[in-house]
Amino acid sequence: MTSVRTRIAGMALFVPAIFILSVLFVYPFFRSFIGSFRVNNHWGLQNYLTVMDLYKGDILYTLAISLASLLILLIFAIILGGFLRLKQNTVLEFLFKIPLFIPFVVVGHAMRVFLAPHGTLNAVLAALGLVNLQNPPSLAFSATGIVIALTWKNLSFALLMMMGAFRSIDDSYIEASYNMGAKSLRTIVSVLMPMAKGAIAVSAVLIFTSMIGSFSIPIMLGAGNGPQMAMVDLYYQIVYQNNYGAANALGVISYLLSMGAAIYYLRMVTTHER
Repeated sequence: MTSVRTRIAGMALFVPAIFILSVLFVYPFFRSFIGSFRVNNHWGLQNYLTVMDLYKGDILYTLAISLASLLILLIFAIILGGFLRLKQNTVLEFLFKIPLFIPFVVVGHAMRVFLAPHGTLNAVLAALGLVNLQNPPSLAFSATGIVIALTWKNLSFALLMMMGAFRSIDDSYIEASYNMGAKSLRTIVSVLMPMAKGAIAVSAVLIFTSMIGSFSIPIMLGAGNGPQMAMVDLYYQIVYQNNYGAANALGVISYLLSMGAAIYYLRMVTTHER
């Protein structure tokens, strides 16, 4: 009897989470999936054909931007988190956590000002004699600007994940590495990284799916006449074309791009629980 009550109580704890997941994710996804096959008054694949015809390059562009940002981000987070694990610095740790509390739209605007042709970065470089403001380079409104902004915005979250994983590693392993003559960077690469590979993989999946769905930063820093990220295309289809079928199809494709990473994440979590 007690066992039955315990199971019922355990299941009851899952009900709010399942309800929220169903309302905020499952139901909208189901509506989008069904709507993606709706063309006027009949059913078909025309919306997907339209999306692939118009946005195949943008989908590949979205993947490229997300993967490039993720790679740069992981390199920074692993090295930074490793050094903060080996040599604690509360001030530096606090500074790198600041982006965690800044909204995406604020980051987009700040990077737009910072990376613009006559922005803060070029003004500083011009003062050093490195840039000519008569013909300044621009990192804003380009793929490079988007990568920089996405990397900076997600660095805090990645760093928190890395530091949590690295700090769970016993000091004896680090001391053994030092005793063998390894320096800090070698210890990070040969000891901390292999022992925290699960946490690194999980954080990579979570950040990658977030980048796939980025909207504020790409629309503020993307080139107006160049390739766009998928969420920007989805926005234009809804607002300017009033084509909800194509928008739904693009949304489903974005879900599918993230699904592989999500499945890998669930497998990682299940494996660690075992």
